[in-house]
Amino acid sequence: MKVVCSQSELNAALQLVSRAVATRPTHPVLANVLLTADAGSNRLSLTGFDLNLGIQTSLAASIDSSGAITLPARLLGEIVSRLSSDSPITLATDDAGEQVELTSLSGSYQMRGMPADDYPDLPMVESGQPLKLQASGLVQALKGTLFASSADEAKQLLTGVHLRFTQKSLEAAATDGHRLAVLEVDDALHDAAPSDDPESEGFAVTLPARSLREVERLMAGWRSEEPVSLFCDRGQVVFLAADQMVTSRTLEGTYPNYRQLIPDGFTRTISLDRRALIAALERIAVLADQHNNVVKFSTQPDDGVIQLSADAQDVGRGSESLPATLTGDAMQIAFNVRYLLDGLKALGTDQVVLHCNAPTTPAVLKPEGETESFTYLVMPVQIRS
Repeated sequence: MKVVCSQSELNAALQLVSRAVATRPTHPVLANVLLTADAGSNRLSLTGFDLNLGIQTSLAASIDSSGAITLPARLLGEIVSRLSSDSPITLATDDAGEQVELTSLSGSYQMRGMPADDYPDLPMVESGQPLKLQASGLVQALKGTLFASSADEAKQLLTGVHLRFTQKSLEAAATDGHRLAVLEVDDALHDAAPSDDPESEGFAVTLPARSLREVERLMAGWRSEEPVSLFCDRGQVVFLAADQMVTSRTLEGTYPNYRQLIPDGFTRTISLDRRALIAALERIAVLADQHNNVVKFSTQPDDGVIQLSADAQDVGRGSESLPATLTGDAMQIAFNVRYLLDGLKALGTDQVVLHCNAPTTPAVLKPEGETESFTYLVMPVQIRS
């Protein structure tokens, strides 16, 4: 195998696929990236795969002879990133195909690799009709929900985001048991989602947040108007966009019926300027973080002001007041300040409305004026007098 390619393109491709390389590999070859050179198409393909998440990309290259080898991802990435971008890089394997020489204007490096045959195959799910997704709609759905997924591996299903495709819309939902983010994107699909029954709920799948973060990162930089293809089969999904591919296992099990967690109506609402609320919460979080992350909201309907306060025992206390439009009776309710900030940053509107019933029942943050597209439910913290 002998390949000549651009340093900057190879470096970018390595950084991308290395995100799917296992940090604690169960087999030595999983710490490597697979390089495959095809003289017919003059493209060099790179693959990273940790058996759960796979990322593949390719770049144009001048290829004298085809071939494939796996090389240590970290070592290769660090060498290539430090080579001069002014000079192309030549990669050539020895006759035995076990060692690669990287040559640049400034010098040459030899690396020992492992045979490509030892590398596990990426799951190829290209049977059946793919779903054709708008990249922007997919990014919007993921940005609005990923942050609410659980980091607790014991709650396996909650470490993912639930995606439901109905007709041409995509609904994404994520919860960690303390908060829930649901975002619906109309016209996210080019064609209606496949379904045998017109009355059915469409097609749904739950995918690990880690895999979807890579999909979001990939799609956020997607400059084409072409749709992204999503294939799903036997516990695997594949996202395909031009010469880039992300594969992921699905999370098995029945995702919680999150819709029944959202109250039907509310007796109290607080309408606020979103940026002013974020700024006030970030100031008060300095104290809240010292103790238990709790911030308390106190309302008096007549004065058009909401009081925010945090009490960090033995450290100090702080309070902020903000103008607000209030309906309903006076109330005190407390939240984890970090959960509130996450939800507020995911909202894109100037005004937000906090809907509440009682100090111990779920509260819902919504953009003002919008009815259904984004809903952020957060459980209050019990206030001990």
